[in-house]
Amino acid sequence: MTLLGGPDHQGSVPGPDQADAAALAQQHGLDLVGVRPPLGAYLRDLWRHRSFLLTMASADFISRHQQSFLGQIWLLLNPLLQGGAYYLIFGGIILDTRRGAEGNYIGFLLVGLFMFLFIASGINNGAKALTGNMGLVRALRFPRVILPIAVTLTELFAALPAFAVALLVVVLTGEQPTWAWLLYPVAILIAFVMTCGISMLAARLVYVVRDLANLVPLITRVLRYTSGVFFVISANATGWLGLVLMYQPVAAALSIIREPVLREFPLDGSIWAVATGWAVLFFVSGLVVFWRGEATYGRQ
Repeated sequence: MTLLGGPDHQGSVPGPDQADAAALAQQHGLDLVGVRPPLGAYLRDLWRHRSFLLTMASADFISRHQQSFLGQIWLLLNPLLQGGAYYLIFGGIILDTRRGAEGNYIGFLLVGLFMFLFIASGINNGAKALTGNMGLVRALRFPRVILPIAVTLTELFAALPAFAVALLVVVLTGEQPTWAWLLYPVAILIAFVMTCGISMLAARLVYVVRDLANLVPLITRVLRYTSGVFFVISANATGWLGLVLMYQPVAAALSIIREPVLREFPLDGSIWAVATGWAVLFFVSGLVVFWRGEATYGRQ
């Protein structure tokens, strides 16, 4: 008596061939495991998981400082303490880097510093979005790009109180609200999009070469001292070097958030165009580069 399936499949139940299986999977909306979906389908899947993204970001945000006595108050204390330390060092008490921003150096320093802290935290933590969540990557099916975006969104939630305090500080230091202040949240949005893109790129690179995780904090540390966080680039660097420093991504983001609220720095359409261009370039390239590695995440 011959068993079902023939001699090569003894004891097995015959199933559909590969073509029938593919048709059946397509009929029920199933995807092959370990296969990169088309970019359009990937973006639609990302949109379908938007609630998951928001839940991840908000849960991570709420969990911060829960074990500390002051809790979420640290979201205000940390940037204010860092701002005080920077003013002590660079505001003329120890070093004097106020040239070009003598009128309202406190506002100049805090607005730029809070923006830089958001960008740096987004890049540093976004670079570890994949390698730090391998259990989640291996256990659940979802577009992995959610991870670096959720990290950046968490950092944005954490930075919003500091951005609000910065507005209060510039008022207390003599600035008058104008219609240009409506561009303040636009600048934050542009910086968020740019940071998302850089985080996607960094997450993919760190996943491929884990040692790069040690270089990311070094890069953000260099950017801290070359992006005009505590000095005006145009007043301290000239020629081609000044142009490179002024129009590099992080410096451009710092410029566009300062211009709407500080009267010493009138709106400059060219720097807004450059900052927006950087944001679009990083987000699109970061998304494509990250998507191209989608089928490999969780396999090493």
